[in-house]
Amino acid sequence: MIKLDILAVGVHPDDVELSCSGTLLKHQAQGKIVGLLDLTQGELGTRGNATIRLQEATVAAQLMGNVVRETLDIGDGFFTQNEKNLKAIIKVIRKYQPEIVLANAIHDRHPDHGRAAKLTADACFLSGLIKVKTKDEQGKLQTAWRPKALYHYIQDFNLTPDFVVDISPYIEKKMDLILAYKSQFYNPDSSEPNTPISGKAFLDFIYAKNKSLGRVIGADYAEGFNVSRTIGVENLFDLR
Repeated sequence: MIKLDILAVGVHPDDVELSCSGTLLKHQAQGKIVGLLDLTQGELGTRGNATIRLQEATVAAQLMGNVVRETLDIGDGFFTQNEKNLKAIIKVIRKYQPEIVLANAIHDRHPDHGRAAKLTADACFLSGLIKVKTKDEQGKLQTAWRPKALYHYIQDFNLTPDFVVDISPYIEKKMDLILAYKSQFYNPDSSEPNTPISGKAFLDFIYAKNKSLGRVIGADYAEGFNVSRTIGVENLFDLR
């Protein structure tokens, strides 16, 4: 079994790349083991389809290197807070036993994001209860596991971050990961319908957003996160 330091959860393929892949790349460089979990196949997206997006997610994971990636199928757009969906996420958490989970934005333009944030947070809590029973792929009972921390990455809405992570050395690699999703983002050769994220202006927005988040700590680029509980620090001199 691969034990993860960080599990990044996104309701759609590309959520993680857009919002926290710079943070994952930074921690990979520090020797941390990271993994990705897509809750849906993104099948309701205007451009592409589930098969194409799975292929693109695989390419993005290969570009990131040394990561595990799993895809669930809880129903893009119509998933609900129910036992089946919660246990699907719990099984992955217990399988990889991450110390930290990164999840969708608490509130955002796409309604799936906020609902997935709640679903993931609840799954993290329930995963630690020994009376919640789940089995692995071989039918063996899994051990209860609760991550030490859950942080929500910021997505489309300009939410005020509780903390930001300097990703300046990784911004170009982050953009490469995003552009692995050729069906979704700027591609002048595409004949698919235009969407709010398919133009070059959206890529400029990603640069600008990360630059804006970096400015508050004197960094060129950063990614922002929100917390659901008060966080503690070991050393005041590590804060920027």
